Amino acid sequence: MTDKADSKQSVAESLAERVARPVVYQLPDMDRVRVIANLKYSQVDNPNLLMDVYLPPDLKLPERRPVVVFIHGGAGPEYKPKDWVMFQSWGRLVAAAGMVAVMFTHRFSPPPRLLLVEAASDLHAALQYLRSNAESFQADGDCVGVCAWSSGGELLTPLLVERPTFVRCLVAFYALLDVQQYAPPGDAAALRYLKAFSAVASLPEDASALMPMLIVRAGRDDIPTLNDALDRFVARALAANAPITVMNHPTGAHGFDSFDIRGDEERSKQIVRSSIGFMRTHLRLD
Repeated sequence: MTDKADSKQSVAESLAERVARPVVYQLPDMDRVRVIANLKYSQVDNPNLLMDVYLPPDLKLPERRPVVVFIHGGAGPEYKPKDWVMFQSWGRLVAAAGMVAVMFTHRFSPPPRLLLVEAASDLHAALQYLRSNAESFQADGDCVGVCAWSSGGELLTPLLVERPTFVRCLVAFYALLDVQQYAPPGDAAALRYLKAFSAVASLPEDASALMPMLIVRAGRDDIPTLNDALDRFVARALAANAPITVMNHPTGAHGFDSFDIRGDEERSKQIVRSSIGFMRTHLRLD
């Protein structure tokens, strides 16, 4: 096996280890969160396209709470990312912070398959299902935040383009916000396809009316070119006067919110805590 292959395998093993750990920041009553699991949210014939809903422990009738929808990164639904310890703990954390948390599996997978159009369709179906059934979850379907991790950032692009009024804020944890560089040289069709899912290409000249967005950066991200792409988005968003907030973890690796291999856990906790505050503020809880 070559050194390059060894490196790829090491990163894959490291990422698998990270998602098997809970989020580094905890709140009281996370163990009292109620979970409604394995809801079939889509009409697509795929048994792994499922949704879990996490309800705050202090939820009382007839109140409605705002919602945070999670978008996982590049693992197909057959790997059941909604059941990873990382996302289960994030669901409990957000619910303990007073919001309804929603985690669903979608069809995006690593190259060469990608399936971005299919995954975007799954996101649309998940949001539609959530809003149609909001009453049964005591959720406010008109007050939704969306949080994406890693390659799940590509699915934020349709929301930036369409700007649905019910989506009040976006959060991007070490997310891919420009994937145009992955198009093979001279392949115009591939470039068009990837541009359609690159958030940087969706920004208008004046982006001041976009929904607020929090961008979380891992200063030592071990995914090649990810920070280059994220930094391009930040520069373009600032030039367009977009309402963005950027938080950087100088020593953080990919997945630092659940597994900090460099030991600066306090900074990881600060960022997770601040991201919860960002959601609460823009979803009208604070």
